[in-house]
Amino acid sequence: MKKISVIIPCLNEEKTIRILLDAILAQTYPTAEMEVIIADGISEDNTRSEISAFKEENPALEVRVIDSPERIIPAGLNLAIREASGDIIIRLDAHSAPAKDYMQRCVDALNAGLGDNVGGVWDIRPGAEGWVAETIAVSAAHPLGVGDAAYRHATEAQLVDTVPFGAFQRELTDRIGLFDESLLANEDYEFNTRIRQSGGKIWLDPAIVSIYFARPTFNKLAQQYFNYGFWKWKMLRRYPDTLRWRQFLPPAFVLSLLFWFFLGVFFLPAFSLLFLELFIYFLILFIAGLKKKTLGLPIAIAIMHTSWGSGLIWSALKSKA
Repeated sequence: MKKISVIIPCLNEEKTIRILLDAILAQTYPTAEMEVIIADGISEDNTRSEISAFKEENPALEVRVIDSPERIIPAGLNLAIREASGDIIIRLDAHSAPAKDYMQRCVDALNAGLGDNVGGVWDIRPGAEGWVAETIAVSAAHPLGVGDAAYRHATEAQLVDTVPFGAFQRELTDRIGLFDESLLANEDYEFNTRIRQSGGKIWLDPAIVSIYFARPTFNKLAQQYFNYGFWKWKMLRRYPDTLRWRQFLPPAFVLSLLFWFFLGVFFLPAFSLLFLELFIYFLILFIAGLKKKTLGLPIAIAIMHTSWGSGLIWSALKSKA
């Protein structure tokens, strides 16, 4: 039986780290064949205390904490990979909780040769109590918010461009390299792009499920999606052929709003077109919200679209400055 190294980048995750560790402990895969390596960015809350308490209560599961002073996800992942002794690496997130059979299903898919990196779908849950957090969780799984991102709503096993929490053989990083530390977001997509360019496959199986806790507030959601867009432009400059329609639409939407607004300053009828576009946009989101019985959905998805699009545009402008 192959040993698994679970690698987790972490920073100030006192509210969710114990949920994640409990979920790892509950795996059907033998505990003796797993190690957990947490690359912590010197957390300033009670994250380390929560980890220490878990270790004391559950000595059967090997859990190690290493410092990640750069406080960025790809650097933490790489530090953890270098510390790993397992044959298989499974990358998880401190905002997640894998289903009980997650590790076993990942190992089975790898052993069957279905993909060089395998993963599954997110069961997105609210990151806090209240209607805002619930709205964000629903919106983060809705096709209007995330397009055709398979790991958000796939129902059939398939080859895909990327998976968020991948499982791969340790030797894969010897062949294609580690995570790109120059990217502060989109590191998973970039890693999977190199796998595909090397002739490898990315396999997604909806039977492989992990809970993902969405951002709890609109402000944090906006920050998250602005960063996604900002660093996506960096990705696209290196790999322009990875552009997908779902990634093109948000910046196009933001640019269209800016175009009608500034045109309206000189040509008043353009404001009518601006209002018409916004009316149609929010009408579509409002109808989607009614179907999901989530009236806050238009707010959350609008934040996702405009933040992602603005982040990408700002990154493009800065790169030309």
